[in-house]
Amino acid sequence: AQLVESGGGLVQAGGSLRLSCTVSGLTFNWYNMGWFRQAPGKEREFIAAISRSGSDAYFADSVKGRFTISRDNDKNTVYLQMNSLKAEDTAVYYCAAKFADILLTEANDYNYWGQGTQVTVSS
Repeated sequence: AQLVESGGGLVQAGGSLRLSCTVSGLTFNWYNMGWFRQAPGKEREFIAAISRSGSDAYFADSVKGRFTISRDNDKNTVYLQMNSLKAEDTAVYYCAAKFADILLTEANDYNYWGQGTQVTVSS
């Protein structure tokens, strides 16, 4: 399986970015998808997850109301729309896939990972 993130970059505080993660080698609509991030010196942190159909989503409190997650099963792609970005959102962002019936928030529960994309928010 291959998960490829894109869309990261440098943005000013208060700005927006949309990350994409395109998946190959998996039956995409069998998998719940998650987004995580890792800042230097910190553990990998759960951000958001979306169910296989896209009907359910769950967010970390730190991003609730600012980030949204969506997916296009025809394009094998999951998105993370990030608005009202803050300096503390600076991290490498990863997408991950999990074959499961429930939304999961622990990184160790996910089976497949992308290589990450850097998001830097300047204050």
